[in-house]
Amino acid sequence: MHAISLSVQRTISASGGKLRSRRLTLLSLFQLYSQIRRYKMTFYNDIYPFYPLQRISFIFSGRLLTIILVFLVLASSLLLILPGIRGKSRIFWMLRIITSLFIGGVIVVLNFTDNWAEARMTTNATYKSFSSVVINAEVGLHVGLYGINVTLKGNPVVQFNETINYNEMFSWQDLTEEEYEEALEKGLPNPILYIVEKFTLHSPCGLIFQYRYSGRFASATLWTAFCSWLLSNILFSMPVILYAGYMMIVTAGFIFFSMASFSTIMNVPQCVFAIGTDSVLTEYSHSFWLALATGVLCTVIGTVVVTLNFLIPEKMKTAFSVGVDGCEDEDIFYGEGYLNSVFLDGAHSPLSLRVKEDHL
Repeated sequence: MHAISLSVQRTISASGGKLRSRRLTLLSLFQLYSQIRRYKMTFYNDIYPFYPLQRISFIFSGRLLTIILVFLVLASSLLLILPGIRGKSRIFWMLRIITSLFIGGVIVVLNFTDNWAEARMTTNATYKSFSSVVINAEVGLHVGLYGINVTLKGNPVVQFNETINYNEMFSWQDLTEEEYEEALEKGLPNPILYIVEKFTLHSPCGLIFQYRYSGRFASATLWTAFCSWLLSNILFSMPVILYAGYMMIVTAGFIFFSMASFSTIMNVPQCVFAIGTDSVLTEYSHSFWLALATGVLCTVIGTVVVTLNFLIPEKMKTAFSVGVDGCEDEDIFYGEGYLNSVFLDGAHSPLSLRVKEDHL
């Protein structure tokens, strides 16, 4: 505030006392407004006050950590029954539990990851507004089903007495003009603002429409695949192994449908992200290929189960510890046996002789 008062005094003295007659020139008013805005937005050395100097960068999503912990606890609980299983069936049950929980965990995690598609570049770019400072940093764009994640990491991290390590998340529902204006007021670096602007509603690229709808359909089909996975696990514990195999194939089909839905983002004209002298396009990332691998795994499991169920159905029931029905128990042949003829011949039975004597 002291600096602002000095600026006002200098403006008054420079205008030659014209402030008393309320006739400040347009140039002096603009200079005064610029200085007030500068001192309002920044502290010393053009450092924005909305971010502390020692920021803690984004490490791991709390939502993903919760999902992973839930499946790990579930796996530990199910693996506790292994000591009670005898013979080679113990190894089979261990593989069955681990594989099944891996598929279910991946399907849920894929809904909340932010690396279905990504774009990375290392470039020289201006760091802040109203400043000509140029930094060397790695800029990253990570696209998920529910939003985007923009990262900015300096090379080195500390430049111009400031830690450059940003990780900002924006959901599809929040990417409106108001959210973009809030990002401007927070004083986010120019590379982050440039990328986020590409996903606003009024951007000429129109990326938000295609990315948002593709993400919604992909997420919906993934949750359907999760329901199919649950149903297949229920059927595996019943004497309908064939239908359990079919449901695993259906699970794989929904995973592939989710990938096809997300792939539609590549059908629209690609928007080039140009920062500094470099440019980059988005391409498929880890989550997309993990979904492909999981879908292939479900297809293999389902096909093997269906094939073996037609070839060796009894051994499949034994392997999955599935009992037979009561009607099938009546058809079981116990082999040749030996019977006592005394109990078969009623005439020689002591009980029958006594009954005859009483009758007489």
